[in-house]
Amino acid sequence: MVAKISIGNSLYGALSYNGEKINKERGRVLDTNKIFNDGSGTVDIRRAYEDFMRWIPTSSRTERPMMHISLNPHPDDRLSDTDFTRLAHDYMQMMGFADMPYLIVKHEDIDRHHVHIVALRVGTDGRCISDRNNFYKNKKVCRELEQKYGLKVAGREKITPDMPIRKIDPDGDLKRQVANTVKMVGMRYKFQTLGEYNAILSLYNVKCEPADGRVNGREYHGLVYFVTDDDGKVIANPFKASRLGKFAGREAIEGRFGRAKEKIDPAPTKRAVAGVLAGATGKDDFVAKLKERHIDVVFRYTDEGRIYGATFIDHNTMSVLNGSRLGKEFSANALNERFNNPQVQAIPSVTVSPKTTDTEAATSQETSQNRQAESQRQTAAPSRDSLSDNDFSLPGLDLFQPGMAVNPDEEEFRRRMQRKKKKGHRPKF
Repeated sequence: MVAKISIGNSLYGALSYNGEKINKERGRVLDTNKIFNDGSGTVDIRRAYEDFMRWIPTSSRTERPMMHISLNPHPDDRLSDTDFTRLAHDYMQMMGFADMPYLIVKHEDIDRHHVHIVALRVGTDGRCISDRNNFYKNKKVCRELEQKYGLKVAGREKITPDMPIRKIDPDGDLKRQVANTVKMVGMRYKFQTLGEYNAILSLYNVKCEPADGRVNGREYHGLVYFVTDDDGKVIANPFKASRLGKFAGREAIEGRFGRAKEKIDPAPTKRAVAGVLAGATGKDDFVAKLKERHIDVVFRYTDEGRIYGATFIDHNTMSVLNGSRLGKEFSANALNERFNNPQVQAIPSVTVSPKTTDTEAATSQETSQNRQAESQRQTAAPSRDSLSDNDFSLPGLDLFQPGMAVNPDEEEFRRRMQRKKKKGHRPKF
């Protein structure tokens, strides 16, 4: 059995989460302790919230007064409602929470049935129950309960380097799937912005958004994760990063942004994308040929269908790169002109040799473009050296002659000085 303990300040949120399972007939109340229970298996969230709040003294200074615990037996274990109820009460007793108000809810939304316990962690004297060494105590209690109830030993799912990342299954355990996806993406891929992070997450139907605000006068800056369908539409309630683990939090993700800058080499991805772009007959062909090279491209569109974002996910180098990081010709604007405007000719590809740096490649391309522009100007008009001074006048605008701009004040000063020289004293003989 695996027991997970989360502490927080949103008692109403925890009750609402469990109440939603009950309302969808995917869960029911098994029992309560010091909280009203009508025996129907349902819960009046407002009534339960008021009952919990009566046990919290006004003098308490604990910022996170509640616990949300989930008890997860092995998938092969089959427990009755009575077994689950006894298991939950025994767990709270052995962890030292027997005298606290709590609510036990069985969840049946996935094949592996499990129970959630919403409980207070603040006593009537206003003091918080110590959670020191809870991690080791929790493991010990789980082992003892496994022996008592004849349960199989269950541990947390370990993430291995060869474990594939799969799309979220809407009928499965969403929280566990999102947590595993976020953990594996963070361990394996390199990205430098939230947009690049979301590009790789979108392949597995997960989306991340920042959450900034104030709670009880204190500012917070966190992340929230959503499950989406294949079209990017949210299909379930969001998960706060704190519910998934520290690896999903803002501090951890921003730390990965910084470390990725030193590790990412865009040159291999640039060479591969440039080669595909040169021979692509259209957007679908471009996407398909990139996929053959184990590179995904995620486009973002306006409501009018214009491409305003393009991110390349190179599974060979485990790098996620916005198109503009590879060069102008791979930016969203350039790709939109290439694929959505048939009047615009194909953009020439850029070949980057293994020893050529991105700066050298950009300089070479710029030099080539300048030479082409100069050649076009020379074809359209005679060279300047072949024209006389009079040839520089613009037809019909004879007042505008080429040369440096004239400052009227300086010109007037020059004329005054010339007049003074002419009026100077003549020498006497």
